[in-house]
Amino acid sequence: QVQLVESGGGLVQAGDSLRLSCAASGRSFSSYAMGWFRQAPGKEREFVAIINWSGTSTRYADSLKGRFTISRDNAKNTVYLQMNRLKPEDTALYYCAADDRANFLTTRISDHAYWGQGTQVTVSS
Repeated sequence: QVQLVESGGGLVQAGDSLRLSCAASGRSFSSYAMGWFRQAPGKEREFVAIINWSGTSTRYADSLKGRFTISRDNAKNTVYLQMNRLKPEDTALYYCAADDRANFLTTRISDHAYWGQGTQVTVSS
């Protein structure tokens, strides 16, 4: 089992950047593929990005390619989401999640067994 804690959210203006972090504890971090998801008010939770256990493979939501970058540091048990050129529509609660199929890049919420509590990102226009 792994415990996840997100941080780095905040209130920013359109065009700004933010880097979210997700710190993991518990079972070996490198046993998991790590994903980021987000949920805007009144909307369903949606996939953002995912990275395999070694950091060598990634997958992104099509609409976010080129603006968001996922990375991980297994020595620090942390996964990151760098968000650039933020837009008001990026406003959401951002969650990190773990899938114990370490080399499988799934976009499905149900495939991720472990979740953090989320960090709020608000982008003003």
